[in-house]
This record gives sequence, structure tokens and C-alpha cells, in this order.
Amino acid sequence: MKIYPVILSGGSGTRLWPLSRAVLPKQLLPLVSDRTMLQETALRLHGRPQLMQPLVVCGNEHRFLVAEQLREIGVAPLGILLEPVGRNTAPAVAAAANYLQAIDPEAVMLVLPADHVITNVDAFYAAIQRASALVGEGALATFGIVPTGPETGYGYIQSGKPVAEQCYAVDRFVEKPDRATAQGFVEAGNYSWNSGMFLFRAASYLKELQQHAPAIAAASAEAVAKDYRDLDFCRLDEAAFTACPSDSIDYAVMERTRHAVVVPADIGWSDVGSWSALWDVQPHDAHGNATRGDVYLDDVSGSLVRAEGRIVAMVGVKDLVVVETADAVLVAHKDQVQRVKQIVDHLKQQGRTEHLHHTKVYRPWGCYEGIDIGERFQVKRITVNPGGKLSLQMHHHRAEHWIVVSGTARVTCGDKVTLLTENESTYIPIGMNHRLENPGKLPLHLIEVQSGSYLGEDDIVRFEDVYQRS
Repeated sequence: MKIYPVILSGGSGTRLWPLSRAVLPKQLLPLVSDRTMLQETALRLHGRPQLMQPLVVCGNEHRFLVAEQLREIGVAPLGILLEPVGRNTAPAVAAAANYLQAIDPEAVMLVLPADHVITNVDAFYAAIQRASALVGEGALATFGIVPTGPETGYGYIQSGKPVAEQCYAVDRFVEKPDRATAQGFVEAGNYSWNSGMFLFRAASYLKELQQHAPAIAAASAEAVAKDYRDLDFCRLDEAAFTACPSDSIDYAVMERTRHAVVVPADIGWSDVGSWSALWDVQPHDAHGNATRGDVYLDDVSGSLVRAEGRIVAMVGVKDLVVVETADAVLVAHKDQVQRVKQIVDHLKQQGRTEHLHHTKVYRPWGCYEGIDIGERFQVKRITVNPGGKLSLQMHHHRAEHWIVVSGTARVTCGDKVTLLTENESTYIPIGMNHRLENPGKLPLHLIEVQSGSYLGEDDIVRFEDVYQRS
């Protein structure tokens, strides 16, 4: 039996603001280790018997970061499917199922969100092995997490009669309960947390989807039938996928099918759905603090402190979450971190950008970071990877002055092509076609000074782009 991991890397992770942003969500961040959560997910079962290369489903805006992060860890994905819009998990998994069926009609899918923590991988693999026998008979298996307490932030699964060793029929799915109800579930002993991880044959899932959510089945099949290659990516048909109803696997299939089974698993699992959840899964010092970065603590206990750039000093406090980034700082009590989403909603309503991106913005050729901005000027630090090439472009409203800090720059300005090295500079007038490239083997670092009446990122007219952006 060949098992194909399907990694779902959508979602925005708003509850982990200000670290998680729309263009850099939590699955693409190194939250628990030095690797990102996507990388940890891809490596978790890499090389295990029966496990094939992963298929990743992600949004268009994250495609280059996803590809680069997989390349960094030496994982060559079976494919990267690009969703033109988010439509929840049922359509995303349906698209993956249709894609896999074209490769292997007997394909078994292991559906894994990209942003989960699993500390006992051997126990997880054993749970997969237990489920696989039932999946071969047409079952749709979900992995229930053995609860460690009356958690109100998770849905629950009630186990029914046993159908195999440590595998049970699903009696019902339960929405997130209040604390008293959750306590009753834990005491009953036949309830587990709903992990959102699944194992089933692609054909079995599509059959159940056709029966219980035919509109999703039809739209996702059409989106794959009309997909097309874009560099190393597979773009789902935009019209078909956009027309697809939005629903989760649980609502669309698992709560309706007669073939659902649950495999309880004690695997050290967390969905890291809040800052307090991240505190739970990180190492603590003698006073119960979890820290990262340049942090000074004096008489501090039970706190999570994360410094991304500057020193964070705390004195005489307890049970706080403090997260520092270049453009925002969060201070919250650990018991109130669920309200972080309200901050993101406020930023959206105010038309601000701190929920969208950091001051450092990643591009397929490298990244840029805002250093200073004022009336009619902006200063950026730009890094171009070896071999990286910006689009041939023009700006209607701004001029640019580039100063090379280190590396070698090949600059096209109109009909002129120039090589610049350390401490050399050039000027790009308003309305001039231009391009920046790094022909060297080391990263190119330069400072860009923009000046003009409008400095927005949308003032770009692209004439030619190796990354095929519009």
C-alpha cells in the first residue's frame, strides 16, 4: 500500500499575530524549532516505509516560499497544488484526491495540516499502520488525540464499538464544548480531540464526497481536469475552484458517512492554535518561562517571551505573552490570547497593513525590508539570491537609487546594462524600464532609496518576469 502525505498549507494563523501575517502565516514560520512548521511536517514521516513524497496544497501567494522551504530540507514534493482562493479543507482534499488518482488509482491519502506539532512520531506512525488495514476496506479514518485535560478549544470525537485493535466506529463529532461538558468527555474515556488528520483511499473519499457534497465533488474534479503547469507548480482552474462551495471535511463528509472510524493516538499533538498553546509545547526554564531571542527576565514566571529583533526586558510579572517584531509588539495575559484575533480584525477595519506582512517581505528572488519611510521617500534593504532576477519593470511615480553593499549587481536601465560591485551605485529615473540581477555566487545586498509622489508596491508595470507573475 502506497501512502501519499497530503500537506494542507493554507490558512492565515491570525491567532499568532504579530508573528503570523497573511503573507507569512504560522506554517511558514519557525515557531517550535529552527525549522518551519511546514518543514517539520514534511520531514516527520519522510523515508518511512510505504510513505511517498508529499503533495502540498497551498495558496498562490505562498507558492515560492513553500517551494523554497521544501528545497532547503531536501524534500522534492510530488507536486504543489495552488488554490486560487481558499475554500476550506473538503475542496482542497478533493483536489488532491483527483490529482493523486490520475497518478495512482489505488492511492491512499494521509491528510496532514502543515501547522501541527507531533512529538511522538513513532506512536503516530503506529497509529497510521493500525488505520491502514481498515482504509484498505473502504473506511475513512480520522486520528483522535487522547485528551490530556478538558480542553475547550478543540472539537471532540465520540468512539463507538471497536472495529479493530485500538480502532473504533465513530458515534458522533462534537463541536467545541464548554468546560463542564469537556470535563465530562474526559471522564467518560471514549472521547478524543479532533485532530483534523485523516487516512483514506482517494477513491473512497471522492465516492463519499459525491454522495454527500456533490457540488464540491464536481467543482474540484473540474478544477483538476482543467489545471495547468506554471513553473514547478500546478494551478487549479480558477473559475471552477472559485465556484466550489466552501466546507470542511468534517461537515461535508466525516459527519455524514457510515464508514468513519477513529484511531485514538497519544502522540504529543498540538495544533499550536494560540500563543498559550505554543507556550505549552516549548521548553521552559526553572520558572516556567519559554523564551526565544534577546530576552532579559527578572522575577518573571509562567510567561512566553519572543524577541525577533530588539532586546525585551521584563521585571516582576507572571503569566504574560510578549512578542516583539519590527513593526508591532503584543502584550497579553496568557488567559486572554484568544482575543488576539480581535486585534487583527481592528487592523483590517482601519485599513492598516500590519496584519498582512512584516517589514521584511519575501519574494522568489530574495527579500526586501523596509528601513525608513517619510514624505515622498522610502528606504529599503534588498537581498537578491545568487542567480536571482527581478522582473523587467517600470514605475510611473517613483525614481530609485541603488547602492551595492556587498555582492555583484547586473543592472539594466533602458538599453544600458552595467555591472556594479561594493560601494558603487546607480540611479533609475521615473518611467525607465529597468531590472536588477545577481549574476554571482553570493547573495547581493543593496540599499534602495525611493523618491516620488507615490511609493506603493502596486506601482509596478512588469514587461518580463522569469517567475511568471502578473
